[in-house]
Amino acid sequence: MADADELLHPDYDDDDDGPRPELPAPDFDFLVYSLRLQAELNMGLLPFGEKRHADFDLGRHNIDLLAMLQEKTKGNLTAEEQRSLDNSVAELRFRFIEAKDQQARLEKESSPSA
Repeated sequence: MADADELLHPDYDDDDDGPRPELPAPDFDFLVYSLRLQAELNMGLLPFGEKRHADFDLGRHNIDLLAMLQEKTKGNLTAEEQRSLDNSVAELRFRFIEAKDQQARLEKESSPSA
């Protein structure tokens, strides 16, 4: 039977792709970055393979997760961590409104006039 360490950190060696690159440290900045990236992707702000439609509900959910994290960690972050989180939430909220407005304009332009 495998021990806990083997289950948590299995050796990865896929013959086709080679060894997995080293993962970044599991720190607060990476958590904020991950949620921010997911929000941007869901809002259609990042290129990703074939053209995808924005999913504003998922984008809003990721922004809300960051806002909840912002509230729950108040007073427990370094100045740099707080600034990164605050800037991410503010910028994503602004970009969310811009992306929704742009989508509405595009839909209005592409709809046939009656």
